[in-house]
Amino acid sequence: MSRPISSDTPPMARPTSTHNDATPLFIPLDLDALGQGRHAATAPPQGRSIVLVGLMGAGKTTIGRMLATQLNLEFVDSDEEIERAAGCSIADLFQKYGEAEFRRGEHMVLRRLLSGPPIVLATGGGAFMDPRTRACVRENATSVWLRCTLPVLLNRVQDRTHRPLLNVESPATVLSDLMRARHPVYAEADIIVDCGDDNVEHSAEKVLGAINTARRPLLVPVELERARYDVQIGADMIRRAGARLAPLLPQKRVMIVTDANVAALHLPALLAGLEETGIRHETITVPPGEGSKTLAEYGRVTNDLLAAGVERGTTVVALGGGVVGDLAGFAAATTLRGLPFVQIPTTLLSQVDSSVGGKTGINTPFGKNLLGAFHQPISVLIDTTALTTLPAREIRAGYAEILKSGLLGDADLFEWCDRHGQAVLEGDSAMQAEAIRRACAFKAAVVADDEREERKANGRALLNLGHTFGHALEAELGYDGRLLHGEGVSIGLRLAFMLSVRLGYCPQADLDRVTAHLERLGMPARISDTGEEFSAATLIRHMQRDKKMRDGRLSFVLVRGIGEAFTCRDVPDDAVAAVLRADGCRP
Repeated sequence: MSRPISSDTPPMARPTSTHNDATPLFIPLDLDALGQGRHAATAPPQGRSIVLVGLMGAGKTTIGRMLATQLNLEFVDSDEEIERAAGCSIADLFQKYGEAEFRRGEHMVLRRLLSGPPIVLATGGGAFMDPRTRACVRENATSVWLRCTLPVLLNRVQDRTHRPLLNVESPATVLSDLMRARHPVYAEADIIVDCGDDNVEHSAEKVLGAINTARRPLLVPVELERARYDVQIGADMIRRAGARLAPLLPQKRVMIVTDANVAALHLPALLAGLEETGIRHETITVPPGEGSKTLAEYGRVTNDLLAAGVERGTTVVALGGGVVGDLAGFAAATTLRGLPFVQIPTTLLSQVDSSVGGKTGINTPFGKNLLGAFHQPISVLIDTTALTTLPAREIRAGYAEILKSGLLGDADLFEWCDRHGQAVLEGDSAMQAEAIRRACAFKAAVVADDEREERKANGRALLNLGHTFGHALEAELGYDGRLLHGEGVSIGLRLAFMLSVRLGYCPQADLDRVTAHLERLGMPARISDTGEEFSAATLIRHMQRDKKMRDGRLSFVLVRGIGEAFTCRDVPDDAVAAVLRADGCRP
């Protein structure tokens, strides 16, 4: 006799069938019967269960048994476990209780199975279609979609008369309809393996190889008072963006904002990933470069969004560097009083800086980022493979922001940079991913403590270490690309240490160490590295227009040493001028 569902389960959904007296029917499940007699499992790669999804005929059971043997795990067929827990067949459950209640019971069984030791689990074809089940699998297992073409599936199911669906209409019609409905959802799986006419052993080898080489993204949670999202860091994130975003989007429609250069490199992969999961998309392309962060371009982007008929649930996706992220984010913040927003940064600089924290904005003739809004994304996808398309100069510019985090508040991060910075600049993918993770985690902590930069001292303002000098250099060159933002920050970091030494806050030894680090890695360290000449007085006038000014006094982030930054709201003009002249500026 089956026992009723245990009392620790959530409230039951309304079933599709009832008794004659209209009393709801719920599947009686003996959840304690699950997993009886199993041996202790050896954890697979990454220590998670493996869940196989796919249509009938995909080979989930056969391949699953082979995988389990190779991984020294228990193999479990979810349909068999459901029948064990319910005490009757799947067909009887559907007939008596209806599909809605069956899916509810199926979810409970799968949740119980995945809460135990790692297993290889073959699911029924419709299990992954239930959002609750997908969420449970995503949290507890690595999912693998065994994708097959229609001819392969037809060949495998033609003699399966026990399948009720195949006895109603022609198998080709049934499978074609199921593929249209289910493939966009199956594509949310962590791994996709095409299983064609190869023998089953070869397909199992392909699946095992994919599992062994797959790497789950590094996650950096950003926890704020009014928002929470994850920064996901890993390879091929652009190509699998649909799988990463589908669970998060309010509706399966996005508006992509990108620039012409990035579109040529990365847009096809993004579109393929979105289409794979059935996400509708349109693209707005802007000119590359800082010149797009203008009122005119902002007006064009917002007009294009409105002309496309966006709704409050339509998500704006920024695909590109910091310029695209700032512009698209500001457009998202202000269109219809706020649209959901996703950052897919494609430069190292934007990956570790502008994509995290919700600052958006555009430039004006009076200065950089003087029009903007705080608008947090719902997700940040960082694709480390995108870095392979960047010139060395762009990598160095991004590294400056990583180094900045260590210099302002994380001495351990600076030590890490001192040991591994060269590997990051030379393209070591593992080191780049770890550098990005460390920098994003540091920034997330700072942003969580002062999201809107409202503290009168320290707080989020510390992230501007080196920026007051850097922005002044950029402004004097007209943001024309002769000096990248990260290059300005790199020079500004050393100048901030020079100013701190001059004012008596920082020991000379720390300035020397920072200078040596920059020079050893070939980073811009001095104003002369720009190849341009500057006037100290002119640069100071640019600083006086900075949005961080208070009561007309120069404001800087200074340091007491490596990892010990603080805000200083009243820095004498003559001290700043002396530092600029010492670094080669004319008066």
